[in-house]
Amino acid sequence: MSIDFDSLRQVLVTGDSLRAAINYGNPVLAQRGPGGEPQGVSVALATELARRMGVGLKTVPFEAAGKVVDSAAQNVWDIGFLAIDPKRAEDVSFTAPYVLIEGTYLVREDSRFKEIDQLDAPGVRIAVGKGAAYDLYLSRALKHAELVRGPTSASAIALFLSESLDAAAGVRQPLEAAARENPGLKVLPGHFTAIRQAMVVPAQKAAALPMLRAYVETMKASGFVAQALRDSGQEDDLVAPAEAP
Repeated sequence: MSIDFDSLRQVLVTGDSLRAAINYGNPVLAQRGPGGEPQGVSVALATELARRMGVGLKTVPFEAAGKVVDSAAQNVWDIGFLAIDPKRAEDVSFTAPYVLIEGTYLVREDSRFKEIDQLDAPGVRIAVGKGAAYDLYLSRALKHAELVRGPTSASAIALFLSESLDAAAGVRQPLEAAARENPGLKVLPGHFTAIRQAMVVPAQKAAALPMLRAYVETMKASGFVAQALRDSGQEDDLVAPAEAP
């Protein structure tokens, strides 16, 4: 599908700038640079989209994915970057994923838990970031373990440590970083879900979705997403496979 960026601008942008919701709760996708400037693959995709539409870019920062979803009807952003989840589809519309990330568990080195499935047991308490993709997934998938929610993904790790919980659930890369920074912790092998990160629009702007789907597929195929991942210190094998736009 060819993309008419003039038409996309008319559907998507209400002023002279594209407003992009940037979730700093997932450091694989977005980070603050040395001067506090936004960077990462989601920022790169938003910047290039704004350039192709011939408008400026305004980033709208959030510390947790759930807060992005909660604000979808408030007309404070035009595009965002979230994990695909059926519950969120009530408020936002998704492209195909541009990145795939594993959701897994952080535990103590001496934990009795050696495999992912062992954690779904009575009496087990797992820290999660409220409203994060893995919170939504585990809320449906777990039958016995209890989820203990912190306000953000980063706070879930601190909660796991301070409350002596059995595990922290999250995206593999920041959990591995926490294990490196805290001797005595480890990340379990495998994953409980593959988190599919996509570009999103508020439900009221769903008319833009076909063109945004084509844009995401173009950026994956061109190597732009892989390069943006490398530029922000991430592994380029996180790029999602091509899908029909």
